[in-house]
Amino acid sequence: MVARRLLIYVDASVVGGCEDKEFRESSRALWERFCTGRHTLVLSEHTIRELADAPPEVRSRLTEIPTECVVVLPDQPEAAALAQAYLEHGALGPGSHSDALHIALATTGRVDVLVSWNFRHIVNLGRIRLFSAVNLEQGYGVLEIRTPREILDYE
Repeated sequence: MVARRLLIYVDASVVGGCEDKEFRESSRALWERFCTGRHTLVLSEHTIRELADAPPEVRSRLTEIPTECVVVLPDQPEAAALAQAYLEHGALGPGSHSDALHIALATTGRVDVLVSWNFRHIVNLGRIRLFSAVNLEQGYGVLEIRTPREILDYE
């Protein structure tokens, strides 16, 4: 039996992590799995906008992945409404709409896992529980949220 490739949503911190001393090793190892087609990279238009002002070496990472291994999620009202629900339920503060939108896009996009290096607002057990509670209340499933290192460790 051939295993289905994981659909892995990445936020801008993972793309930038490829060039960051602290996160480079794990970010690049995950990136290599996208390049070889082992996993499918899921980006959103939101992530691409966030990367517009990133250094060229970070932006160029997106061109390394074969197009058949990339899915780009469009902006959608359903995700915007879910992001607002996270804010209204206190999963994130009002200044964290961008992070809420990443969670919502990954949730509505039905990815297998969202990966991030954002420990304050995304990869945070207390917040993950709140995201899950809102997702269930809104009729969605629980979203797996991990760091790239965790994905690599459990393969």
